[in-house]
Amino acid sequence: MTLNDQVALVTGGSRGIGAAVCHALAADGAAVAVNYRSDESAAKQVVADIEAGGGRAVAIRGDVSDHAEAGAVIAAVLSALGGLHILVNNAGISRDALIYSMTPADCWDVMRVNFGGVFNCTQAVLPHFMAKGEGVIVNVSSVMGERGWIGESNYAASKGAVNAFTRCTAMESARFGVRVNAVLPGFAATELVISLSEGATGKAIRRQIPMRDFGAVEQVAQVVRFLAGPESGYMTGSLVNVDGGAMAALGLGRPS
Repeated sequence: MTLNDQVALVTGGSRGIGAAVCHALAADGAAVAVNYRSDESAAKQVVADIEAGGGRAVAIRGDVSDHAEAGAVIAAVLSALGGLHILVNNAGISRDALIYSMTPADCWDVMRVNFGGVFNCTQAVLPHFMAKGEGVIVNVSSVMGERGWIGESNYAASKGAVNAFTRCTAMESARFGVRVNAVLPGFAATELVISLSEGATGKAIRRQIPMRDFGAVEQVAQVVRFLAGPESGYMTGSLVNVDGGAMAALGLGRPS
């Protein structure tokens, strides 16, 4: 196990990609803090599953889109698990709508959670990482941040901000021994894209993916685990696609 004696915090860790990341990091030896905002039972189930497999985990509530709460989450992890070595910024929401019918709340709520949570937790953890002279941050972004898609302008903008922030944070923190990378999932089977993955719409999207299928959350989680571990020790500022080849193809940006 390459992450023995490491402590990881996964924001939005109670479901979807976040839960899969918690399991992957724990399976490789890390103690895991499962952050959640509202679904305490789901977070505690992830903790119970990790403990049943012989791992160590705690559930920590906090809305990372709030600057003060994000700082409190970092402090709670340090107190509960005695340290922090890996931060996975995963918490996210979607509010899909066409631009002309999108409400301001639809736009800014997505930006506040998807990008604001990354900024808040990164700013809160950096003093700890810089003082130690080591640390790893992995941001869970999306291929939407690098491409366009109908009805996704707010989500794509938030993930584009995450991608740019990843590169800049990597540049600023490298001299302190802190690595910062991002994983860009394509269409993975999560609650955020469930409406696009079924029926005729799902079939149309699959035809635009070179590997002809949606990804599994476990496949995304294994890339996060790689970026969190020593095998990626010479990587920082990287945006790693996990998309079945979708970004290598020339698509229409909509189901066809």
